[in-house]
Amino acid sequence: MSNQDFTPQPTADGSKTFFSKEFNELFHSHFGAKQESYFKYVVPTLLIEKASLPVLRLLDVCYGLGYNTATAIEKIWEINPDCCIEIIGLEINPRVPQAAIEHQLFENWNTNLIDSLTKLAFEHQVQKQSLKAKLLIGDARDKINQVYQSGFKADAIFLDPFSPPHCPHLWTIEFLQLVSQCLQSDGLLATYSCAASVRTALVNTGLSISSTSPVGRKAPGTIAGFNTSSKTSTQTNSSNSPVHKFPDLSQPEKEHLRTRAAVPYRDPELTDTPETIIQRREIEQQTSNLEATSRWRKRWSNVY
Repeated sequence: MSNQDFTPQPTADGSKTFFSKEFNELFHSHFGAKQESYFKYVVPTLLIEKASLPVLRLLDVCYGLGYNTATAIEKIWEINPDCCIEIIGLEINPRVPQAAIEHQLFENWNTNLIDSLTKLAFEHQVQKQSLKAKLLIGDARDKINQVYQSGFKADAIFLDPFSPPHCPHLWTIEFLQLVSQCLQSDGLLATYSCAASVRTALVNTGLSISSTSPVGRKAPGTIAGFNTSSKTSTQTNSSNSPVHKFPDLSQPEKEHLRTRAAVPYRDPELTDTPETIIQRREIEQQTSNLEATSRWRKRWSNVY
């Protein structure tokens, strides 16, 4: 993929993103690429509260332009410049982060951070006293197993593939099972998606889920973790790491998980094509005893 395939698109907060011809989607919403990274990923995973810790580990699934990682580093170091951040990013197309650097999309960011992002984009590794980062290039289904086998446990996971209909292979129960196994017991996983299929898959991995505030669109995102309950508060555990207790899903959201929309994507061997995965789900939906999603939507038309 040549550099001319990447034309910067302005967003509302002044930051820029790219449009993917392959997936027919923008990498970020028009609301703002940088704001989206902050409010959809950094804030829900409590990285601001955890920034006082000496070490933080992040797993960025679908690194893309690098905004999620860059925003997390920037915000953590604003609070604690001495925090050592360890990052693993998964990305199938190395030209995306490289093009972000070549188009100077980080030109207004901290110079030292730009240097690290540049090294990560082109050399796929950064080894500094305060930042240890790797960018694993290839199919995330292969690379996530490599991360799991390494024993890496993340305090925060950013789950940011293209949408499930366009990229179903990165939203399957089997893939998310491996992703969840790379999460610390008190860590949090955030994603922009509130799709019932995604939420069902996350619950099937043993995670509890809740909604995050909408950013740039009506629909909320999803936060998931092992240590959550139905009361909204922040406390600390024995390791002095903040643990958030999230509110329950709303009644419409709970009922959405009992419709055919909640039938998850499946990829038993983590090798199937997107078309095969979609077809498998459609067959399962057709034979499902779950409520038709259209009935749920009609019932809650005043909400959705």
